[in-house]
Amino acid sequence: MTHVLLIRLAGPLQSWGMASRFAARRDSHSRPSKSAVIGMCAAALGLPRSMGLEEPEQPTGAEEPRKLTLFGELARADFAVRADHPGIPVRDYHTVGAGTYPLRPRDLITDHRRAAAVSASLDAATGDRFGHHTLTDWYGAPKKIAADPHSGVLVSGELTRSALITERWYLADATFLVGLQHESADILDTVRQALEHPRRLLWLGRKSCPPCGTLGLGVVPGDLDTAFRTHRRLPGPDDTTDPARRRPWAWFQVPPSERGATPVQDQPVSFDALRPEHTTRWEVRRRITIDPDAAEWKDIIP
Repeated sequence: MTHVLLIRLAGPLQSWGMASRFAARRDSHSRPSKSAVIGMCAAALGLPRSMGLEEPEQPTGAEEPRKLTLFGELARADFAVRADHPGIPVRDYHTVGAGTYPLRPRDLITDHRRAAAVSASLDAATGDRFGHHTLTDWYGAPKKIAADPHSGVLVSGELTRSALITERWYLADATFLVGLQHESADILDTVRQALEHPRRLLWLGRKSCPPCGTLGLGVVPGDLDTAFRTHRRLPGPDDTTDPARRRPWAWFQVPPSERGATPVQDQPVSFDALRPEHTTRWEVRRRITIDPDAAEWKDIIP
C-alpha cells in the first residue's frame, strides 16, 4: 500500500527555474519542479549536499544490494503537483552598474586597475587628504573573483564598464498542492515534520522567495490521483466560483510507456554544490475533478 505526503507551496512570489541558471534572463516554470521540491525536503531534513542516492559500499566481500539513503528514498517517490492557484507571471527588470562610484584608499591599494584608472586624478590632487576621486561606469562582476596580481587580495576578476541588465521572472500569488507518493508512511511523516521545523532555510525556487504558512499538510493513504480528487482546492487570493477553477490542472509522474507522457529533466541524482546532476522523468497533464464530498482543509496557517 502506498501513502501520499501533501505539501502546500504558497507565497507572495515563487520562481521555479528550469534552464536559465545565472543567465541574463532567468525564467520561471509554470509550476514547482520535482528537483526543487525534493531539494526543499532535503534541506528541511538537514541532509548534506554530498549525500548520494545509495549508501556507501561496505567492504564485506558479499555482493549485497546497496541500501538507499534517505535522499534516495525521496528521489524515487512518485511526484505530482496540482495548480490550485496558478499565479500571475511577473517580470523583474534589473540594471546594475553604470554609475559613478567614489573611491576609498583601500580600493586603490587592493586593486591596481582602479589605481591606474584614477592615477591622473590622484596626481592632480593637492593637500594631505585623500580627497574625492570617482570612477565612472566601473562595475566588477561579483560572481567572478580572482586574486589581484599585485596585492594578492581577492577582487573582481572581470570588469564590465557598462550596465548589467538582467530579467527575472516570478509567479505572484500562486498556490500549489504537491504530492509525494511512497510505500513508507513513516518516511513521509518524517519529511512532513521537518517541513514544519526545518533545519535549514527554505525557499520557493529562489532565496528571495520564502514560503508562507503551513507546508506539511499531512500523510494520507492511497495514490496521488485519489489524494488530489478527495481534497478541496487550497485557499488563495483568487478564490472564485468559476466552474473551470473547480477542475485545476495537475501533472503526474508516470512511466515513460504511458500514452501522452512527456519528458522532464528534473529527476534529482545529486545536489552536490559543484556538480549537481539531474536525469529524465516522465509526466502527463490532466484536469482534476474534485469530489463533491472532498475533505475540507483545517488548521492551515495562510
